[in-house]
Amino acid sequence: MDADGAVRLVFLSSGVWWAVFTVEQLPAVGPTTLDGPEGKHAATVRRLRVGEHLLLSDRAGGMARCEVVAAAKDSLELAVAETWREPQPALRVRLAQALVKGDRGELAVELATEAGVDAVVPWRASRCVAKWDDGPRGAKALARWRSTAEQAAKQARRAWTPQVDEPVSTKQLAGLVSGADATLVLHESATESLASADLPDSGELILVVGPEGGITGEELATLTDAGAHVGRLGPTVLRASTAAAVALGALGVRTDRWS
Repeated sequence: MDADGAVRLVFLSSGVWWAVFTVEQLPAVGPTTLDGPEGKHAATVRRLRVGEHLLLSDRAGGMARCEVVAAAKDSLELAVAETWREPQPALRVRLAQALVKGDRGELAVELATEAGVDAVVPWRASRCVAKWDDGPRGAKALARWRSTAEQAAKQARRAWTPQVDEPVSTKQLAGLVSGADATLVLHESATESLASADLPDSGELILVVGPEGGITGEELATLTDAGAHVGRLGPTVLRASTAAAVALGALGVRTDRWS
C-alpha cells in the first residue's frame, strides 16, 4: 500500500504475478543475495534466470521488488529496485480453528491464509477427532500447520504471514475471547447470521470454527460467558476445513479489510 493509501499490485508485463520468496530481514535498495533454502528453490526449482523479477517478503509487511542479475546453482544475485511496507488491516481476524483429522486441518489453515486470516490458534475442542499431545507428535502437527501458513502466504503473495500459535484448551480460548474486541462462534443453530452481526471497525475479531463433531453446549456456554456471539454463515452447513475461508470472505466484504 502506498503512502496515499492505494494498494500496490505488482505484475509482469504478461499479467503474471511475480513469485514471492521469504527472507529473515528485508534488504535495502541495491545488490543482495538470495541464498539458503529459498535461494536454492528459486534457482533450481523455479529456475529463475538473469533479467527475471521476483518479490522478497519478510513475513511482517515488508516487500521488495528485485531483478535477477546473476544465477548460481543454489542462489541468486539480485538488484533490489524498490522496498515498501504494507500495514495490517484495521480489523485483524484471529481464527480459533478446532483440530481436524488428517490433512483437512492443514487445508483449513491453507484456505484461511489465502482468504486473509491474520493469526491462527489451534483449538483442542472436546469433540475433536484429532488429538495433539504435548510431545513430539503434537509438535510435528503444529509445525505442519505453520509450514502450511507460510507456503499459503507466499502462494497468495501476502506481505504478512499469519502466526500459528500453540494449541489452546476451551478455558484458554475463553481467556482470549475476553480480551478480544469481538468474537464470533460459527454454529449451525444460531439465529443471527454473519451478514447482520455487529462487527467492530478495528481491533481484533476472533472467529471460532468447531470440529467435525460440532461444538458442545458446554463449550458454547463457556465462550458466550466470556463475551462471544454465536452466528451462522447461511442456510447450509460447511465442513470444519472450509468454514473459516468462507467466513473470511464475508468479513472482507462486510468490513474495510478488502477496501
